[in-house]
Amino acid sequence: REGDVRLFGGGVADGRVEVYHEGQWGTVCDDGWDLAEARVVCRQLRFPGARSVVIGKDYGTAPGPIWLDDLKCQGTENYVSTCAFKSWGTTDCSHKEDVGVICSNATDGNSTYSLDHSISLSDERGQIFDSGSGCDFSISVMTATGNTEEDGTPEMASTTVCAHKAILSQFPLFNASEGTAGITVDISPACQPNFSSFIRYIYTRKMEVTYSSVQCLHWLASKFGVKQLMEDTGRLFTQILPEDASFHTQVSLYEYAVETGDIVLQENCIQYLAWNYQNLTSSPAWTQLSVQLLGALLLRSDLVVPDEYFLLWNVESWIREKGASISSEAQVDLLKRIRFPMIPAEELYNLEPNSSLYATHEAMYQKNLLKAFQFNVLLFSNLKSNPKFDKDDDDYRPRIYTAEPWSTTMTRTQNRRMPSSKVITTPVHNSLIFKNNKIQWEANVFNNQQECSNRGVRCESFPSARLAPQSSLTEWRHILFRNRLLLMCQGTYIFQVQDFKNNMAVNGSRVPAYPCPDDQYTHQFVVRPEYCTRKLDIN
Repeated sequence: REGDVRLFGGGVADGRVEVYHEGQWGTVCDDGWDLAEARVVCRQLRFPGARSVVIGKDYGTAPGPIWLDDLKCQGTENYVSTCAFKSWGTTDCSHKEDVGVICSNATDGNSTYSLDHSISLSDERGQIFDSGSGCDFSISVMTATGNTEEDGTPEMASTTVCAHKAILSQFPLFNASEGTAGITVDISPACQPNFSSFIRYIYTRKMEVTYSSVQCLHWLASKFGVKQLMEDTGRLFTQILPEDASFHTQVSLYEYAVETGDIVLQENCIQYLAWNYQNLTSSPAWTQLSVQLLGALLLRSDLVVPDEYFLLWNVESWIREKGASISSEAQVDLLKRIRFPMIPAEELYNLEPNSSLYATHEAMYQKNLLKAFQFNVLLFSNLKSNPKFDKDDDDYRPRIYTAEPWSTTMTRTQNRRMPSSKVITTPVHNSLIFKNNKIQWEANVFNNQQECSNRGVRCESFPSARLAPQSSLTEWRHILFRNRLLLMCQGTYIFQVQDFKNNMAVNGSRVPAYPCPDDQYTHQFVVRPEYCTRKLDIN
């Protein structure tokens, strides 16, 4: 069943943790695991307790994706799937990091044995709701018909759902307390057909959700505090985000997520907009963006753009389009989120005569141009010697820049598979002082184990991508490369961004953040150097 767990590759009470989701078994990454998470696994499997977490053990070939990462349990939950986690399939782990547990399996005279017939409980509670037998709480559902009464007030249609206080009292926002006979709820006509199914879900904890009903069910779950349904429907939104090339759906869903306070949905929407920012800027929704949404995008390091100068020009254009509707303070706040040190030195020199807003916000531009020129002509050791220098400032960290020479693309053609390798040459760093210090990188896409073996690497799934320097990086030990792999679906939208571990990015190590029909996608490799600012980076 959905959410079931099992232990694989060990004994009766130990093994790799595997979770069942969307029809297949997958594993769990060991990031952050301790006995709290292990206790939940063992409790779900009906063991009396957990002895330890197992990290780094080889249990054999993993069956499928890594379903869960950054799992955080209190230790009191009955099911792993009710613990906090990012979303199904979102991870930066490989199967080498699959977690295992050892459960307590001791038996003595005080042992207890579970008699569990709860599998039928959901259907039985559904039958109670359907029959209406013994219901004691009336919910009047009011919906505007679109017509008006004689006195000019909106005409309302009413339907009634009868439920049980004992069931609804789990969610205080229903106000199903003693002495209350019912409530009245105003909902939109689009949501009215789904209301009864929503109440039935509270009884059964299961339901069928369609793309046409998902936003309504999410809204109802938010309104009445049904957190699990709100989170689950929020994750379903990722399936529909790529479908609207106008970006109106993505933008409206983000604003809706802010309104309802759904952090998961907010992140899913803004991540898609960040990865596909260039498409967003040429869409009908671009000029309708709120200041708050554009500001949130400009804070992100996973924003995919040709370069930072493109981003500055783009934001200036958006501000001009808005005109007097955006205050001077809001303009400055947006422009300050541009990472001026990341702008190529040649473009910095041309910025003053080419910028349409330089004269309006001259002080802000001059301050950031000085900061950028210092970054381009001084060694990092000199920058750090200035007491005003903030090494943790995001202005000194790159976004995902796709312009030459920082990226290369490998594409399948109709009649032949993708070429197996490409070589690109980049500066060792984007600062001007490193302009003539070059590094060669080999980008590979391996389609079988033989191709992996030819390069002396082991691949866990196919296709697998690799981006490796062709010379030692020891000389540049104070520069860190946080390279990225972009997967673009059918040449239209980015549906996944992966980082590299030991030069490898393996598609099979995670479920795509957004769907891509028929797996028709291209690989874009992006080199991203930055200065090491922490001892951990250097190590």
